[in-house]
Amino acid sequence: MSALKKYVMTYEGIKKLEQELENLKTVKRKEITEKIRVALSFGDLSENSEYDSAKNEQAFVEGRIVQLENMLKNATIIDEDEIPSDVVSVGSIVKLKDYDFDEEVEYLIVGSAEADPVNNKISNESPVGKGLVGKRVGDILEIQIPDGVSKYEILSIRR
Repeated sequence: MSALKKYVMTYEGIKKLEQELENLKTVKRKEITEKIRVALSFGDLSENSEYDSAKNEQAFVEGRIVQLENMLKNATIIDEDEIPSDVVSVGSIVKLKDYDFDEEVEYLIVGSAEADPVNNKISNESPVGKGLVGKRVGDILEIQIPDGVSKYEILSIRR
């Protein structure tokens, strides 16, 4: 059997997952139970799309609960006081010069469970995140990404 995956997370990320888990267990479960109860009152289950939809939603929510519980159980929290300010690591906010687009961008390096590229939170396991971890201000990097190779210069690192 393979080893369980450890999830590297920030304290903020842990809190967000705990809130989602609590919401699913308390609010969503009750909502779905009510939907199933109402759908059952419609009678014949063989042609009851409301019942099928509610049962599918229930399966999705229960699967997500199991996933969140597993992630929280196997999470390693990054202590902000232990994040070096001169080297990129999980929890670092990195300002980069993106040579491809000739612009400055800023990323928060997070664990894979917290990644949210739309909000500039990139995983330490993503190509760019992996390329940045361990680097210092002034380093110029060429990182292999799905579209080819991107060139970056690290301008600043902070927590």
